[in-house]
Amino acid sequence: MSENPLNRCSWPVSELDILYHDTEWGVPVHDDRVFFELLTLEGAQAGLSWSTILKKREGYREAFAGFDPVAVSRFGEADVERLVLNPAVVRHRQKIASVVGNARAFLRVQEEHGSFDAWVWGFVGGRPRVNRRRGHGDIPARTAESDALSKELMRRGFRFAGSTICQAFMQATGMVNDHVISCFRHGEIGKAGLGMEVLKPPGKGSLETAVGMEVSKLQPHRDDKR
Repeated sequence: MSENPLNRCSWPVSELDILYHDTEWGVPVHDDRVFFELLTLEGAQAGLSWSTILKKREGYREAFAGFDPVAVSRFGEADVERLVLNPAVVRHRQKIASVVGNARAFLRVQEEHGSFDAWVWGFVGGRPRVNRRRGHGDIPARTAESDALSKELMRRGFRFAGSTICQAFMQATGMVNDHVISCFRHGEIGKAGLGMEVLKPPGKGSLETAVGMEVSKLQPHRDDKR
């Protein structure tokens, strides 16, 4: 007799999508490097599918110095030209150049507030906003909070930081819990938001084997579409 299938959000379709949803998406982030990674990937996703970006995630990690904002901030025009020819990333000149500019803006936020983490969580009052969405159609593409974050990021010089991208970023980093209430992760992520242990999902496979990273280093992400 087979196990009952888990109830999930409707957006994960591929194996990589499912692994990401079950282990990362929506888990509260407090690591600045992970914030920079997800801000970069969300910006890259604009106009594309999230599945496409997940497949290129390791390529981005290698191309952008492990998402170290200090290292990326030192990239110059020659680096941008080199990356435009790199098939491991989305070869969109403006998106690539924006990562460099965003790294510099990111460092300015850190300098002013001590960490990006300390600053960005203020947009949701310092703790995850737990929503109770019944279906994918109930999830808005933007909210008042994502509008406010987008406006402030762009004021500070960030690019590819529109409200829809910011909403996806907030979902990815666990600032908001937009797993639908029937999804098995909704309650688990709620425990994470209260500082409680998050149960690991059952089943085979891991992000380590899927995308070549250590699961222990993973921090969360999403309920599309951006």
